[in-house]
Amino acid sequence: MTTDVHLRELRYFATVAEELHFTRAAERLYVSQPALSKQVRALERQLGAELFHRGPRGVALTEAGAALLPHARRVLADWAEGAAAVAATRSARRRTLLVGMSTSPGRGGLLPAIRSRFTAAHPEAVLRLRQTSWEDPTAGLADGTADVAYLWLPLPDADRYAWTVVAEEPRLVALPDTHPLAAREEIDFADLADEPFLALPPEAGVLRDFWLALDERRALDGPEVRPPRVGAEISGTEETYEALVAGLGICFVATGNAPLITLGGVTTRRVRGLAASRYVLAWRREDEKRPLVRGYVDACRRVTDRG
Repeated sequence: MTTDVHLRELRYFATVAEELHFTRAAERLYVSQPALSKQVRALERQLGAELFHRGPRGVALTEAGAALLPHARRVLADWAEGAAAVAATRSARRRTLLVGMSTSPGRGGLLPAIRSRFTAAHPEAVLRLRQTSWEDPTAGLADGTADVAYLWLPLPDADRYAWTVVAEEPRLVALPDTHPLAAREEIDFADLADEPFLALPPEAGVLRDFWLALDERRALDGPEVRPPRVGAEISGTEETYEALVAGLGICFVATGNAPLITLGGVTTRRVRGLAASRYVLAWRREDEKRPLVRGYVDACRRVTDRG
């Protein structure tokens, strides 16, 4: 006996069992009576048993048909529940926008302003914020746990994403108050190159290289660039602050994020010869036609005057 029974065949069987009349069952199912009879016969062949007595006085369930009916109804009911659960998930997905971030945007209430504009245009939408570790430079975009994300350039696999710039800011150097270079108002990058640095986790890839200023190091050293000295690895703002206070190293920080780590015992200074950082709202190119993604990007651009 084969078990390759289609849901349609069970539905046809159950409807005939309820009506005990092929013509009325066909009308309920919006199929022709010959087509219905053919499908029921196919089910009987697969099961190796007749399900109905067909006679001049009408249709009746056989013993096999009566045994099958409660199971067929249960399968159909379970399938209906499963399909409804999937539909509910899809509906919720269409109404929910997951916003990833590895560092809070801050910057003068930027996030609440974007949320306000977005929800005014999409009152049915649910916004969910997701904080990610610095191990993921895409802040959830790569693995699909975020629909849009606030993050720093450069991005790995950059062709997969689109973005709009939220802020372009100088990189400052953060160092302990007791560091000899803290007495200067501005520091040449060359004077920092041999210092121990706090580094993002290796998983951050090109973003780790950016915050270790590998491009600027190449400009200093040429092809034989000296690898940076790594004093410690960091995966969050609190770790960064604690490592700075402990004297484990120095690090570069965007101007807008400086208040997060200058909490006492740490200072920031301007750096000559260091390219600016770019903080962006990014999304997967394949999603750019999704209404909520498009709506959030539009709200961001309007708030940042880039739309």
